[in-house]
Amino acid sequence: MRETELHLDTLAQTESVFALANGHIGLRGNLDEGEPFGLPGTYLNGFYELRPLPYAEAGYGNPESGQTVVNVTNGKIVRLLVEDEPFDVRYGELRSHERILDLRDGVLRRTAEWVSPTGRAVRVSSTRLVSFSQRAVAGILYEVEPLDGATPVVVQSELVTNEAGPDTQKDPRAAAALTAPLVSEGFVARDTRAVLTHYTRASGLTMSCAMGHVVDGPGGTGMRVEAFEDVARLAVSAEASPGKPLRLIKYVAYGWSSVRSPPAIRDQVGAALTEAEHRGWDKLLAEQRAYLDAFWERADVQIDGDTELQQAVRFALFHILQAGARAEGRAIPAKGLTGPGYDGHAFWDTESYVIPVLTFIAPHAAADALRWRYDTLDPARERAGQLDLRGAAFPWRTIQGEECSGYWPAGTAAFHVNADIADAVIRYRDLTGDEAFDRNVGTELLVETARLWRSLGHHDAAGRFRIDGVTGPDEYSAIADNNVYTNLMAQRNLRGAADAVERHPEVAAKLGVDAEEAAGWRDAAERIVIPYDPDLEVHQQAEGFTQHQRWDFKNTTAEQYPLLLHFPYFDLYRKQVVKQADLVFAIVKRSDAFTAEQKARNFAYYEALTVRDSSLSASIQAALAAEVGYLELAYDYLAEAALMDLDDLEHNTRDGLHIASLAGSWFGAVGGLGGVRELGGGLSFAPQLPEALDRLTFRLAFRGRRLLVEVRHGQARYTLTEGEPLEIVHHGEEATLQPGHPLSRRIPRALRREAPSQPPGRAPARRRPPR
Repeated sequence: MRETELHLDTLAQTESVFALANGHIGLRGNLDEGEPFGLPGTYLNGFYELRPLPYAEAGYGNPESGQTVVNVTNGKIVRLLVEDEPFDVRYGELRSHERILDLRDGVLRRTAEWVSPTGRAVRVSSTRLVSFSQRAVAGILYEVEPLDGATPVVVQSELVTNEAGPDTQKDPRAAAALTAPLVSEGFVARDTRAVLTHYTRASGLTMSCAMGHVVDGPGGTGMRVEAFEDVARLAVSAEASPGKPLRLIKYVAYGWSSVRSPPAIRDQVGAALTEAEHRGWDKLLAEQRAYLDAFWERADVQIDGDTELQQAVRFALFHILQAGARAEGRAIPAKGLTGPGYDGHAFWDTESYVIPVLTFIAPHAAADALRWRYDTLDPARERAGQLDLRGAAFPWRTIQGEECSGYWPAGTAAFHVNADIADAVIRYRDLTGDEAFDRNVGTELLVETARLWRSLGHHDAAGRFRIDGVTGPDEYSAIADNNVYTNLMAQRNLRGAADAVERHPEVAAKLGVDAEEAAGWRDAAERIVIPYDPDLEVHQQAEGFTQHQRWDFKNTTAEQYPLLLHFPYFDLYRKQVVKQADLVFAIVKRSDAFTAEQKARNFAYYEALTVRDSSLSASIQAALAAEVGYLELAYDYLAEAALMDLDDLEHNTRDGLHIASLAGSWFGAVGGLGGVRELGGGLSFAPQLPEALDRLTFRLAFRGRRLLVEVRHGQARYTLTEGEPLEIVHHGEEATLQPGHPLSRRIPRALRREAPSQPPGRAPARRRPPR
């Protein structure tokens, strides 16, 4: 990703786009010198502060405190003075400025030529890295070279804590403001190193940040290091000249804990710093490249015919990897570690969008994310008990495992998050065959969520199993009876739990599951209510939904979207208007529960109601549009999902990237145009290409095998590059793949249907690809 000019009005957006992370550390793409900034940000996964959740009226079961991600000590800052004039792009003359996010090397490069107000010209270059191989380490290579004669320069490498940010926005999607959340516990400076240690007042977490340096400068270069409570600084002064630059390598190490002592955490970051210095800059770069070479070999998606979409999908894959690669026991937040949006919380997005992608391309990261849910079972059980339910009730939004949503109709009532977790567990087990995970982690998650559904729902007088008063994925509807998505996902959860305890009777015994309880799960699943409107011949998103008054789309202006910022939820909840794919998502997730004709009729009906006020919608609409024959519409939606942040379509990329939408772009390409579905523990393919695209190639991991799929107009080619023979289904026909023997199959002509309509002004932009 290349930026050839610096635009201060889009600085916050580009800081998100150019963010570097590894799942543990996240550095926003702020300028090296720290100012100007759109939104400064340095994050440690799982490091948060508590804040009160105010209520106008008290209510039983309302969470009392929220959790907000903390902007921790900033180790990115490298300031420059040229003849006592600070390098600041707002002053002097910026002759050129380029930033490159290198998706293959895993670094952010920057080059600038600047003339100071006193007329001294310099070239500044930097390379920034957050290491995949050394989880606790980030690094910066910084170089300044005068262009017109010897010039005195000073480089100040800093650690800064509690840095001020911009004013908060009146947007519920933005983060809550925290003022000076970190309290100094100690600071040390010696030689070219410094360490700052801080703790949070309420959450009781302690973190340390250490920096070390290697300096290469002309003769007479001087250095001084100092530290204070919230600032540490190494100042390097030199007389640099053309051909004799001042070069500085900065290593930064981070660590935090809720239980270890401050000295132990300081020692941890000191050791990480020592190891980074021992490896050296060149080795860190080489390890980063090797890690990413292996990733692209197993994960790359190639799209011929649309270079912009190709770049966007690779950008998406890179940030998905950054969000979860080294999270290791932590959540994958909705914004990854690219910004503070949604307070750094994880939602259902993780299990419904991100983990399914990771299961195919980086299964170890998918397993780690699910283990984090397993580690939060105790607060989930406690929450279920508070709600007078059995099992575990996982939170709608959280960092550490406790519910942080203060609005229960779109928080606590969205119980489907529990089935989404179960679905990710089942999917992971089916696609990887990881029996140890299934036994030690998955079964307990399935059991406790099944218990929740069995206690949340009830059998009515006719024996049908109902789940009433819940909220599905569509956040413009709430407290509905028998939401189809919720019920179908709960059905999968209940059956999956019953199957798991049969596979692992010893785990079942430990958890107190007997034959009667498991039989009750199967009975509830068999009798679950799936609302259907026989007059319209479509499924109802929830009971009675198709009888609601339709939203007045005709008199809703473009400026009134997103609706949640301009209309009361009470009005939205009573109307037929859909924020994001809900019934359509149910079809994508539970394809086995609908006929082909039902899928087409449902898609057309709900397409006319869906306004896509959520970044989560376009990719799911892309997948189903492709399946039911609207290939050009699928292409339009795929592009929207992939370009969500690069084009700032939701106007809030400044707060961080939409990681689920980025993951959805992979699914729109692979699950939509590639037609990939997980079917009864196997893989099914139904690929089709829109007219504008010439070729689609993607890679999948499946039960110890590696598969390469190449799709062209009229033909698909499957190659088993690693592993044992594999049975697949291609457009309904079974086939067997043998290692080293590519298999080609004809693609039947796609059905031609009359394109469905969207609400006025809410159709996706028609895709006209640049070649």
